[in-house]
Amino acid sequence: MSQLTYPVVITPLSVEEGGGFAATVPDLPGCMSDGETPEDALHNVLDAIDSWIEMAEELGHSIPEPSMRRAQAAG
Repeated sequence: MSQLTYPVVITPLSVEEGGGFAATVPDLPGCMSDGETPEDALHNVLDAIDSWIEMAEELGHSIPEPSMRRAQAAG
């Protein structure tokens, strides 16, 4: 599975939250990262996706298919 197939949501963080941008991966619960710019957040979350998948495999957990792929299969 290519990590780029997982949808990523990038949102700005408030000053109270430290500023910058948060990147979350809705298909992978708890998978998130941040960065000073949206591009930084995206770059950082790609590493988080790799780590999330690696840990899930080590723990014997199933890895969800990207929702975009599920939507294409259903359509």
